Amino acid sequence: MSDAAPRRAYYVTTPIYYVNDKPHIGHAYTTLACDVLARFKRLDGFDVRFQTGTDEHGQKVEKSAKAAGSDPRSFTDAGSQKFCDLLAFMNFTADDFIRTTEARHINSAQAIWRAIAKAGDIYLGHYEGWYAVRDEAFYAEDEVKPGPNGKMVGPSGAEVEWVKEPSYFFRLSAWQDRLLAFYASHPDFILPESRRNEVVSFVKAGLRDLSVSRTSFTWGIPVPDAPGHVMYVWLDALTNYITAAGYPDTNSASFRTYWPADLHMIGKDILRFHAVYWPAFLMAAGIAPPRRVFAHGWILNKGEKMSKSLGNVLSPHELVNEFGLDAVRYCLLREVPFGQDGYIGRETIIARINGDLANDLGNLAQRVLSFIAKNGGAQVPQPGPLSSADQALIGAAEKLLDTVRLELDRQAFHRALEAVWLVIGDANRYIDKQAPWTLRKTDPARMATVLYVTIETLRRIAILLQPFMPSSAARILDQLAVSARDFAVLAPGQGLVAGTPLPPPAGVFPRFVEAADAGR
Repeated sequence: MSDAAPRRAYYVTTPIYYVNDKPHIGHAYTTLACDVLARFKRLDGFDVRFQTGTDEHGQKVEKSAKAAGSDPRSFTDAGSQKFCDLLAFMNFTADDFIRTTEARHINSAQAIWRAIAKAGDIYLGHYEGWYAVRDEAFYAEDEVKPGPNGKMVGPSGAEVEWVKEPSYFFRLSAWQDRLLAFYASHPDFILPESRRNEVVSFVKAGLRDLSVSRTSFTWGIPVPDAPGHVMYVWLDALTNYITAAGYPDTNSASFRTYWPADLHMIGKDILRFHAVYWPAFLMAAGIAPPRRVFAHGWILNKGEKMSKSLGNVLSPHELVNEFGLDAVRYCLLREVPFGQDGYIGRETIIARINGDLANDLGNLAQRVLSFIAKNGGAQVPQPGPLSSADQALIGAAEKLLDTVRLELDRQAFHRALEAVWLVIGDANRYIDKQAPWTLRKTDPARMATVLYVTIETLRRIAILLQPFMPSSAARILDQLAVSARDFAVLAPGQGLVAGTPLPPPAGVFPRFVEAADAGR
């Protein structure tokens, strides 16, 4: 899905996280992916809006607050703060943090309700069927089955209960053919392709009208002109994306600049809500759908999706405190092909730290910069004529921006990093083969050229790694005396200036040593 002319605005969102949850590595994973995209696009000259927040309404929140001896507002204040704290802890650069209890969002949610109702796609009826409070989702008879304890459960394993109450309905069934036509004309709307196929199959199987209001509890956004009804939490929550863009003022500069959103990044378990319900709601209200919904896989622990009930939740705080923030950021996006399920644990993180970071990138930077400090006058060397080997390495480094840009535009974070590490490997092999420590005695001018080619390659690598490992990349660039760090300085002909003084080098990626081994 592309416009006739390139857009210079870029709007990326995470799902707003459920305020009942305790932030875990899965939440950090989704937000990290968006943070990397936001950082990359800013460096690439885009006007970026990166948004996240918390989903705070619904029956489960009301019940949880009561069980905790609290009122819903105080309960959600505390829960939302945990996710705000996660942003700072993980060095995420969100431009907006929205809470669905905010006045701006209530106004927006009621406005989209009115727009859908005006179009004739909402009607009053009576709901009777299965409902999972944990998922805040309605399930058909063929989607539930007896669980391990004999109680009925939905597809996610959440217990369901039989609900019978007056309800307003959204005419989802009327949108089946229009949704299928939209998917066909916008093949990149849902990625990866396996998720797109899943959604298309679901819609082709037939859509039932969706209950979009509740009367059995009060903690929700009131339905306009319908006393006693509160909005179904998913219609409420999904609307956050346009709230943050400025809706209902569709003529505002903000809305015209950022909507349609370029990307909704979500976990695969909430794909149906984002790829079926959400575009139908929007089109019914006369609003364009987002350009893409990307549903990534799960980070598995002990072979299963992380959950509090299984006791296998990985804490981002524990991982960062043990391994360091940038190392965790790198490992989360390098270890598992993005979009697939995959395992990440201590042993995989340690292997990446000691291999990719310490041995490959860290060793390249440390040995070359240390050699220049001792044998090159602690300044950027003066290069001479470039050999074919020099040109090959510089050429590979110059091509990286286009490669990384392409891979990130299709959310292939792991492939972007693989491309960078291929050049890091080339640079290490180049320095081994050129052997500047030998050239120091036999051909000092050639030595200077080899060193220049290597640190110029390192400069380009470090600039591109800023979105992934901002602090570590900055430390490398500091040691190269590089101040201009956006992607404009990666243009052909741009490079380090010979004679520029370099500060004393310092290691950036130490090897990780287990505490039991450190004292041996």
